Amino acid sequence: MDFNLTEEHIMIRDAARIFAQTELLPGVIERDNKQEFPQELVRKMGDLGFMGIMVDPKYGGSGMDAISYVLVMEELSKIDASASVIVSVNNSLVCYGLETYANEEQKQKYLTKLATGEFIGAFCLSEPEAGSDATSQATTAIDKGDHYLINGTKNWITNGGRSDVYLVIAQTDREKGHKGINAFIVEKGTPGFHIGPKEDKLGIRGSDTHTLQFNDVKVPKENRIGEDGFGFKFAMKTLSGGRIGIAAQALGIAAGAYELSLKYSKERKAFGTEICNHQAIAFKLADMHTDIEAARMMVMRAAWDKDQGNNYDMSSAMAKLYASKVAMEHTVEAVQIHGGNGFVKDYHVERLMRDAKITQIYEGTSEIQKIVISRGIIKG
Repeated sequence: MDFNLTEEHIMIRDAARIFAQTELLPGVIERDNKQEFPQELVRKMGDLGFMGIMVDPKYGGSGMDAISYVLVMEELSKIDASASVIVSVNNSLVCYGLETYANEEQKQKYLTKLATGEFIGAFCLSEPEAGSDATSQATTAIDKGDHYLINGTKNWITNGGRSDVYLVIAQTDREKGHKGINAFIVEKGTPGFHIGPKEDKLGIRGSDTHTLQFNDVKVPKENRIGEDGFGFKFAMKTLSGGRIGIAAQALGIAAGAYELSLKYSKERKAFGTEICNHQAIAFKLADMHTDIEAARMMVMRAAWDKDQGNNYDMSSAMAKLYASKVAMEHTVEAVQIHGGNGFVKDYHVERLMRDAKITQIYEGTSEIQKIVISRGIIKG
């Protein structure tokens, strides 16, 4: 058992850290205030290889492992969770889903552009009445011989307004239940495909979240991913990897809040000494550091499982459940450590607190993670 990072891991982590500090940090408060999508920064992340970290170089990716991916996600998330979720969705859900399950023609047409950041991708599963219950898809895809006609609504779609490629989960045969669900590649601009207004969110306000409408959207047969009825399995397998990305995001949010709190506690004085010297603050820092280290070990274990080809359903669920809990609890403590300054935007921790909450909700709520974990325990 070796807890040391390789030289390559250290290089990719440091590259992400420098990018976050020099490129993401300037303007992060303004982007949050204005709900501004970081278009130019996404292009730069593509140039660095962050948009296709785990994709094979023959498809334009960086060819790195899941450990590298979570290291990048943590560093980006310390500064700007809006930017990191763009990276997460493009890597974990879209690129991974296509590289693992798409055919060669689909990979050459779409994956090669997504992995370089030339295209941005979105994963369209959630609906107004089908969030946690992914089997209750109301969006339909009717088989018309050489094409499908898609009708329905998808909501809470990250990268919804900025994507070029959308992976859409829809019901083809309701009588077959989840075995009648398929996954499709839908291009932006397809007739009948409409993008709703941008959501005004509590956190990750720089990310692009929209409702999508599909009205008789004609999708060619060759844009279906996998065999007929493969869509539900595709969504569940892809989301397991997505949980690793969001666990790493939650870890980064927590770590970013901790680092700011530690620095502030060494500068701020009260009762004649730096506040870190007061046990009330010192113990908060001790709890934060301990919980974040534990979360980091769980995130790394899930990524390691993925790299080793092990089943990572449970380890990714546990990592996301715990890391998101740590992020929420300790961003609140970070605001407390900062006192009145923590309540204003200039000190960043209030934004991290707002950003933390979504990690307990998207890509499987904490309650869903507990279902996955408990089933795994009981089945043995």
